[in-house]
Amino acid sequence: MTELNEAHHPIAAQPTPEWPDTADAEVGDPSVHAALAGLDGLHATPVADHEAIYAELHDALLESLNEEPAAGNGGA
Repeated sequence: MTELNEAHHPIAAQPTPEWPDTADAEVGDPSVHAALAGLDGLHATPVADHEAIYAELHDALLESLNEEPAAGNGGA
């Protein structure tokens, strides 16, 4: 197996991305916030499973976009 790090170079050969924390996301819509919560733990999920997670996120966001606005918000 090829290692990304050599024993004499302890720094990673490829940078580790900083994953966003969806719990702190400033989203005003609860259904969008719930959809984004599906991204929690993505960094620990095998890459082969990312497509399904992103497809679920897309579908949830589309469903949220197509919801009728809540009554009493002045039509905004």
